[in-house]
Amino acid sequence: MKEKMIENKDEKSISKATLARMPLYLHFLQEESSKGAQYISSTVIAQNISVSSVLVRKDLALVSSEAGRPRLGFAISRLIVDIEKFLGYDNLSDAIIVGAGGLGRAFLGYEGFKSNGLNIVAAFDIAENLIGTKVMGKEILPISAMKDFVAEHKIRIGIITVPKIAAQEVLNKMIDAGIQAVWNFAPAPLRVPKEIVLKTEDLAASLAMLAGKLYKRNGV
Repeated sequence: MKEKMIENKDEKSISKATLARMPLYLHFLQEESSKGAQYISSTVIAQNISVSSVLVRKDLALVSSEAGRPRLGFAISRLIVDIEKFLGYDNLSDAIIVGAGGLGRAFLGYEGFKSNGLNIVAAFDIAENLIGTKVMGKEILPISAMKDFVAEHKIRIGIITVPKIAAQEVLNKMIDAGIQAVWNFAPAPLRVPKEIVLKTEDLAASLAMLAGKLYKRNGV
């Protein structure tokens, strides 16, 4: 089956599979740069990302004009800049969270999102004991205030960390408020209009996969 193709901001066709590999490339290149490396070959990248060197070259050609140098390889700093630009990491995008329980509060307190272009500015909840409190200086507001907040701060990204039963209602409220992209951590199949970008993370499925691989490795 052919991979579904999407258009990036430079109007080049790129598959979802290729898009998913970009953060892997970036993380590896950043690690190599921190070790003092200046150039790297597609073969070395491929060995560490577990793909073919041909695929690496094709992927990088979609997002960077860096063609590589004979016997040296790609300039790491140039690739990092180009991949960060492609992924939007060079321009922080503000986001909100709905659901200020354990996972939501953990996200509020995690500053590492900023290095990936995401700046979580506030959370919303219905629990009276949480409303008005702060996590890392970020306030937890009543969900009734979300629409005005989103409009005032021009927020386009929303993160859902509520129980399954409330997820669709929260999603509907986000869309009504003007949210255009949603990162969902609720274990629920959500319905969205085609113009809304939705990415659901199934933590239970990931844990089951991890346990399954451990079971096969240990043979128990």
